[in-house]
Amino acid sequence: MLTEQELIKGCIEKNAACQRMLFETYSGRMMTICLRYALDHAEAEDILQEAFIRVFTYIAQYKHEGSFEGWIRRIVVTTALKTIQKRKIKFRELSDTLHTAPQIESYAVTNLSENELLKMISDLPDGYRVVFNLAVIEGYSHEEIAQLLNIQPGTSRSQLVKARRMLQDQIKLSQKIAV
Repeated sequence: MLTEQELIKGCIEKNAACQRMLFETYSGRMMTICLRYALDHAEAEDILQEAFIRVFTYIAQYKHEGSFEGWIRRIVVTTALKTIQKRKIKFRELSDTLHTAPQIESYAVTNLSENELLKMISDLPDGYRVVFNLAVIEGYSHEEIAQLLNIQPGTSRSQLVKARRMLQDQIKLSQKIAV
């Protein structure tokens, strides 16, 4: 088994076995990310393929600062966002006045399976889903999201509030919790 450094060096040298090993090591986790942004499995596969082409193209630029997996993750997210931008998602601009989302009982979420929750997230409208993924799962700030998506930070905030509300409503319905 090669070390991460040896794997990276082999990929820089365009060693096909190293490239295959790197893909096999990280593709499963990166596919999960792609599925969160894609409309369907086929689009997620396209995003994954494009992302790994970029990984192999730019691997020599990896500076060994931070985790290598984090570096790949950023490429995958950026590739997914470029795919999404081709769809011309419409983000509705709202005022910066935010309403707090109603709280749901914590036991409601614990009764959901991971797949059920991921399905609910994937069923969100594009704008809500993208902002939710970037903010909640990837950890980007609203300012960073605004730059990535060419929207206002207030739009990012409002999309996140709406996404959370919609998810809470879906969870309540699935758990038959009275409001």
